[in-house]
Amino acid sequence: MRTLTHRRILIVDDEEADRMLLSAYLQRYNCRLFYAVDGLEGIEKARALNPDLILMDSDMPRCSGVDACRIITQDPNTSNTPVVFISGLTWPEQRIRGLLAGAVDYINKPFDFDEVKLRLAIHLRNRTAMPERDEGQAHAAPSVKNRHFIVFHSARTHLLKSLSVTPPMQELEKLTGTNSKHLNSAFRACAGVTVYQYLREERMKEARSLLQQTQLAVQDIALQVGFRDSANFATAFKERFGLTPRDFRQQHN
Repeated sequence: MRTLTHRRILIVDDEEADRMLLSAYLQRYNCRLFYAVDGLEGIEKARALNPDLILMDSDMPRCSGVDACRIITQDPNTSNTPVVFISGLTWPEQRIRGLLAGAVDYINKPFDFDEVKLRLAIHLRNRTAMPERDEGQAHAAPSVKNRHFIVFHSARTHLLKSLSVTPPMQELEKLTGTNSKHLNSAFRACAGVTVYQYLREERMKEARSLLQQTQLAVQDIALQVGFRDSANFATAFKERFGLTPRDFRQQHN
């Protein structure tokens, strides 16, 4: 994603595992990454480095992310740098505190990296320097790509809430504020398949995981992934993985 490529991102988090997890993902886009382990160090590095964006844990020793965010967003030298909180605390009060301190967004732990990419792209988009070239078509492609990704992410989140239910297309259209043609175009652009092909693949992957990791009956697994008929489920599973569910379980156990 061009919006993320070579961007300067400061990660402020006292948990090394979370810093490394974000680093491993963002390095795919050749981001220039910097680190701080608490709010005070985050403030110092924000002033010294002038990053394009700050990912800030909200709960840290010495100086909390909320206090650091307030200082960063009120300092004229750093006030234009977007701060996005990353936190395992999901209480509404916590989110409100962060937003009132000046943060532009909130990302929950454990990370959903599709969400990470979307949210960072949104907040970095207006900070990305466009090359000097002709107006018009040159600026249209990124906008279309971003719209596709936003529609894909919104619909995907809804699809994965409950794999046992097949939401009608009209419901997805209402949720995303678009039509079926745009929905399928967004899924093809982001995942290479249509909406319901994507849902079917996610169901098959979940069924495979349940067969490997649980002792649930095949009929119960079929129901959990949206199949009312276990025979239809067995046929679909075999088409995807080359084995019936029972043979797959026996082979992998």
